[in-house]
Amino acid sequence: MLAILQYSVRSYIPGSLEVGGFTFDNFISLLRPLYASAFLETVLLSLYTAIFTLIIGYPLAYAMIRARKSWCRSTILIISITPLFLGEVVRTYSWIIVLGSTGFINSLLMGVGLIERPLRLMFTQLGVVIALVHVTLPIMVLMLAAGLSHIDRSYERAAISLGAGPVRAFLTVTLPLSMPGIVAGTMTSFAWTFSAFATPQLIGGGQVNTISTLVYQLGFSSLNFPFAASLSIAGLVLTVIVLWLAKRVTNAVERLGVN
Repeated sequence: MLAILQYSVRSYIPGSLEVGGFTFDNFISLLRPLYASAFLETVLLSLYTAIFTLIIGYPLAYAMIRARKSWCRSTILIISITPLFLGEVVRTYSWIIVLGSTGFINSLLMGVGLIERPLRLMFTQLGVVIALVHVTLPIMVLMLAAGLSHIDRSYERAAISLGAGPVRAFLTVTLPLSMPGIVAGTMTSFAWTFSAFATPQLIGGGQVNTISTLVYQLGFSSLNFPFAASLSIAGLVLTVIVLWLAKRVTNAVERLGVN
C-alpha cells in the first residue's frame, strides 16, 4: 500500500517504466470528465448490483431459514453457495455464452416469439449487473441468513395473536429486525462490486468504464503507473467513506430497534 501511495504522487515519464519527481497532478487529473464519469458509473453499477442482489437474495435466505424440511434448507444452501466453487473468470465466461446474441436468453426469447431480433445484453451496463449479481449473491444470502436466524419467532407469533396477518407481521416485525443483515449484505456487495475487474472487463468489453478497468488500461496498456496508482487510492478512499456511512446507518438501525 505504501508503494502504491508513493507511486500516486510521482510524475509519469512517457515511454519509460521509471517515474519522475513529486507531484499532485495525478489527483488533479481525476477531476476530468472521463474519470469523474468512471467513478460515477462504478458507484451506480455497485449500487444497482447491491439492490438487485438484495431483492433476489432475501427470499432465498428467508426460505432457507424458515423451511421446515432439512433437505429443503440444504438444497437452497447448496444452490446459493455453488457460485463460490467456481472462479470469477469461469463464471464470467459462462455469462458471455448466456448473454450473447445467439446465447441462451436471446435464443429462448426468439424461440417463443417474444422478440424478433436479439437483445443487446453484452457490452452494456445491464449485462454487467446481471453477471455481478451472480457473483455477489452467495455472500448476500449467507449474511441475510445469519441475520434472519437470530430473530426470535415469538415476536412474529405475538404480532399474529394481536391481529396482524402474515404479511403485516413480516413487514412490521421480521423485516425491521433483519435490517442489520440487510445493511451488512448490501454494503459488502457494494464494496465487492466496486473492486470487481474480470466481469466488467469481459462482459463490458471496454464499453462500461469502471475504476478497476481504467487502472488496468492505464497500468498495463499505457504503462502510466503513477496515474493508475492515484485511481486506486481514490477508489480505496471512496470505499472507506461508503463503509463509514454504512456503519452510521447500522448504528442508527440498531438504536431504532432498541427503542
